[in-house]
Amino acid sequence: MKVILLDYVYKHGVAGEVIDVADGFARNFLIPKGLAVQATEAELKRAAKLREQAAAKRAALENKMNELAKIIDGVELIFGRRAASTGKLFGSVTTQEIADALLEKTGVDINRRRISQQGVRELGTHEVPVRLGTEISPVLKITVVREDELAEYLAKREREAAQEAQALEDSEDVQAQAEDMQTEVIPATTVQEAVEQLQQDDAPQEGQTPAGE
Repeated sequence: MKVILLDYVYKHGVAGEVIDVADGFARNFLIPKGLAVQATEAELKRAAKLREQAAAKRAALENKMNELAKIIDGVELIFGRRAASTGKLFGSVTTQEIADALLEKTGVDINRRRISQQGVRELGTHEVPVRLGTEISPVLKITVVREDELAEYLAKREREAAQEAQALEDSEDVQAQAEDMQTEVIPATTVQEAVEQLQQDDAPQEGQTPAGE
Protein backbone atom coordinates (compact mmCIF):
# COMPACT_ATOMS: atom_id res chain seq x y z
CA MET A 1 0.00 0.00 0.00
CA LYS A 2 1.17 3.51 -0.78
CA VAL A 3 1.03 5.79 2.27
CA ILE A 4 2.05 9.29 3.24
CA LEU A 5 4.07 9.46 6.42
CA LEU A 6 2.87 11.96 9.01
CA ASP A 7 5.90 11.58 11.28
CA TYR A 8 9.39 10.09 11.35
CA VAL A 9 9.35 6.28 11.15
CA TYR A 10 12.62 4.43 11.74
CA LYS A 11 14.06 2.97 8.50
CA HIS A 12 11.13 4.26 6.48
CA GLY A 13 11.25 8.05 6.29
CA VAL A 14 10.08 11.36 7.67
CA ALA A 15 6.81 13.28 7.54
CA GLY A 16 5.62 14.09 4.04
CA GLU A 17 7.31 11.20 2.26
CA VAL A 18 5.24 8.85 0.12
CA ILE A 19 6.35 5.25 0.55
CA ASP A 20 5.19 1.74 -0.32
CA VAL A 21 4.71 -0.63 2.62
CA ALA A 22 3.01 -3.94 3.25
CA ASP A 23 -0.77 -3.62 3.59
CA GLY A 24 -0.73 -5.21 7.04
CA PHE A 25 1.99 -2.86 8.31
CA ALA A 26 -0.02 0.12 7.10
CA ARG A 27 -3.44 -1.01 8.41
CA ASN A 28 -2.27 -2.52 11.70
CA PHE A 29 0.47 -0.11 12.72
CA LEU A 30 1.14 3.05 10.71
CA ILE A 31 -2.41 4.27 10.19
CA PRO A 32 -3.83 3.36 13.66
CA LYS A 33 -0.81 4.98 15.33
CA GLY A 34 -1.34 8.18 13.36
CA LEU A 35 2.03 7.81 11.68
CA ALA A 36 0.67 7.67 8.14
CA VAL A 37 -2.42 7.97 5.95
CA GLN A 38 -3.30 6.18 2.76
CA ALA A 39 -1.99 8.08 -0.25
CA THR A 40 -5.31 9.11 -1.80
CA GLU A 41 -5.51 11.98 -4.30
CA ALA A 42 -6.78 14.38 -1.64
CA GLU A 43 -4.09 13.36 0.84
CA LEU A 44 -1.38 13.72 -1.80
CA LYS A 45 -2.37 17.35 -2.29
CA ARG A 46 -2.16 17.95 1.44
CA ALA A 47 1.21 16.22 1.46
CA ALA A 48 2.85 18.93 -0.62
CA LYS A 49 3.20 21.16 2.43
CA LEU A 50 4.38 18.25 4.55
CA ARG A 51 7.14 17.54 2.04
CA GLU A 52 8.44 21.07 2.48
CA GLN A 53 8.53 20.54 6.21
CA ALA A 54 10.11 17.12 5.71
CA ALA A 55 13.27 18.61 4.22
CA ALA A 56 13.77 20.79 7.28
CA LYS A 57 13.07 17.88 9.63
CA ARG A 58 15.47 15.63 7.75
CA ALA A 59 18.24 18.24 8.02
CA ALA A 60 17.58 18.69 11.74
CA LEU A 61 17.60 14.94 12.25
CA GLU A 62 20.86 14.60 10.36
CA ASN A 63 22.48 17.30 12.49
CA LYS A 64 21.28 15.60 15.66
CA MET A 65 22.62 12.23 14.53
CA ASN A 66 26.00 13.78 13.68
CA GLU A 67 26.22 15.30 17.16
CA LEU A 68 25.40 11.95 18.76
CA ALA A 69 27.97 10.24 16.55
CA LYS A 70 30.69 12.65 17.74
CA ILE A 71 29.80 11.96 21.37
CA ILE A 72 29.94 8.17 21.17
CA ASP A 73 32.74 7.70 18.63
CA GLY A 74 35.69 5.98 20.31
CA VAL A 75 33.92 5.44 23.64
CA GLU A 76 35.24 2.37 25.46
CA LEU A 77 32.88 0.12 27.39
CA ILE A 78 34.34 -2.52 29.70
CA PHE A 79 32.64 -5.78 30.68
CA GLY A 80 33.63 -8.66 32.93
CA ARG A 81 32.60 -12.15 31.81
CA ARG A 82 33.29 -15.78 32.56
CA ALA A 83 35.30 -17.36 29.76
CA ALA A 84 36.99 -20.61 28.79
CA SER A 85 40.77 -20.97 28.62
CA THR A 86 40.48 -20.35 24.86
CA GLY A 87 39.01 -16.89 25.49
CA LYS A 88 35.51 -17.86 24.36
CA LEU A 89 32.82 -16.41 26.59
CA PHE A 90 30.24 -18.52 28.37
CA GLY A 91 27.50 -16.53 26.68
CA SER A 92 28.08 -13.09 25.15
CA VAL A 93 27.96 -9.36 25.68
CA THR A 94 24.65 -8.55 23.97
CA THR A 95 23.82 -5.49 21.92
CA GLN A 96 21.25 -4.51 24.57
CA GLU A 97 23.94 -4.63 27.27
CA ILE A 98 26.17 -2.46 25.08
CA ALA A 99 23.33 0.03 24.54
CA ASP A 100 22.60 0.13 28.29
CA ALA A 101 26.28 0.66 29.17
CA LEU A 102 26.57 3.41 26.55
CA LEU A 103 23.54 5.19 28.01
CA GLU A 104 25.00 4.99 31.52
CA LYS A 105 28.39 6.32 30.44
CA THR A 106 27.42 9.01 27.92
CA GLY A 107 23.71 9.67 28.37
CA VAL A 108 23.13 8.74 24.72
CA ASP A 109 20.19 6.36 24.33
CA ILE A 110 20.33 4.37 21.08
CA ASN A 111 18.28 1.47 19.84
CA ARG A 112 20.21 -1.79 20.20
CA ARG A 113 19.40 -2.56 16.57
CA ARG A 114 21.70 0.27 15.53
CA ILE A 115 24.67 -1.63 16.98
CA SER A 116 26.16 -3.50 14.03
CA GLN A 117 26.93 -6.80 15.72
CA GLN A 118 25.08 -9.78 17.15
CA GLY A 119 27.07 -9.67 20.35
CA VAL A 120 30.67 -10.01 21.54
CA ARG A 121 31.68 -13.62 22.29
CA GLU A 122 35.42 -13.44 23.04
CA LEU A 123 37.78 -11.77 25.50
CA GLY A 124 39.74 -8.77 24.26
CA THR A 125 38.98 -5.39 22.71
CA HIS A 126 36.55 -5.27 19.80
CA GLU A 127 35.59 -2.41 17.48
CA VAL A 128 31.83 -2.30 17.13
CA PRO A 129 30.29 0.08 14.56
CA VAL A 130 27.03 1.91 15.25
CA ARG A 131 24.65 2.63 12.40
CA LEU A 132 23.43 6.20 12.63
CA GLY A 133 23.19 6.95 8.91
CA THR A 134 25.29 10.09 9.24
CA GLU A 135 28.43 11.63 7.82
CA ILE A 136 30.32 10.16 10.77
CA SER A 137 30.45 6.39 11.33
CA PRO A 138 30.97 6.02 15.09
CA VAL A 139 32.81 2.99 16.45
CA LEU A 140 32.64 1.77 20.03
CA LYS A 141 35.53 -0.03 21.78
CA ILE A 142 34.15 -3.01 23.65
CA THR A 143 36.71 -4.49 26.04
CA VAL A 144 35.89 -7.82 27.70
CA VAL A 145 38.05 -9.18 30.53
CA ARG A 146 37.65 -12.18 32.76
CA GLU A 147 35.06 -11.60 35.44
CA ASP A 148 37.47 -12.24 38.33
CA GLU A 149 40.01 -9.80 36.83
CA LEU A 150 37.57 -6.93 36.24
CA ALA A 151 38.16 -5.05 39.52
CA GLU A 152 41.95 -5.19 39.10
CA TYR A 153 41.67 -4.11 35.46
CA LEU A 154 39.48 -1.11 36.32
CA ALA A 155 41.81 -0.09 39.16
CA LYS A 156 44.77 -0.21 36.77
CA ARG A 157 42.93 1.96 34.25
CA GLU A 158 42.12 4.49 36.96
CA ARG A 159 45.78 4.66 38.01
CA GLU A 160 46.87 5.17 34.41
CA ALA A 161 44.28 7.91 33.93
CA ALA A 162 45.44 9.63 37.14
CA GLN A 163 49.08 9.45 36.01
CA GLU A 164 48.21 10.94 32.62
CA ALA A 165 46.26 13.74 34.30
CA GLN A 166 49.18 14.47 36.65
CA ALA A 167 51.66 14.48 33.76
CA LEU A 168 49.47 16.94 31.89
CA GLU A 169 49.18 19.17 34.95
CA ASP A 170 52.96 19.09 35.49
CA SER A 171 53.51 19.99 31.84
CA GLU A 172 51.15 22.97 32.14
CA ASP A 173 52.97 24.12 35.31
CA VAL A 174 56.35 24.02 33.54
CA GLN A 175 54.93 26.01 30.65
CA ALA A 176 53.49 28.61 33.03
CA GLN A 177 56.84 28.96 34.83
CA ALA A 178 58.67 29.39 31.54
CA GLU A 179 56.30 32.19 30.56
CA ASP A 180 56.83 33.90 33.95
CA MET A 181 60.62 33.73 33.55
CA GLN A 182 60.81 35.52 30.23
CA THR A 183 63.89 37.77 29.99
CA GLU A 184 63.18 41.35 31.10
CA VAL A 185 64.01 43.91 28.45
CA ILE A 186 66.15 46.79 29.82
CA PRO A 187 65.40 50.16 28.19
CA ALA A 188 68.21 51.50 25.96
CA THR A 189 68.35 54.79 27.91
CA THR A 190 69.08 52.93 31.14
CA VAL A 191 71.91 51.01 29.45
CA GLN A 192 73.40 54.23 28.08
CA GLU A 193 73.28 55.92 31.49
CA ALA A 194 75.07 52.95 33.06
CA VAL A 195 77.85 53.06 30.42
CA GLU A 196 78.36 56.78 30.90
CA GLN A 197 78.60 56.31 34.67
CA LEU A 198 81.28 53.63 34.23
CA GLN A 199 83.25 55.92 31.93
CA GLN A 200 83.10 58.68 34.52
CA ASP A 201 84.26 56.33 37.27
CA ASP A 202 87.22 55.16 35.15
CA ALA A 203 88.27 58.68 34.10
CA PRO A 204 91.31 60.05 36.07
CA GLN A 205 90.39 62.66 38.66
CA GLU A 206 92.01 66.10 38.62
CA GLY A 207 95.54 65.91 40.01
CA GLN A 208 95.74 62.13 39.46
CA THR A 209 98.08 60.44 36.99
CA PRO A 210 96.31 58.03 34.63
CA ALA A 211 97.09 54.43 35.38
CA GLY A 212 100.08 53.08 33.45
CA GLU A 213 101.90 56.42 33.15
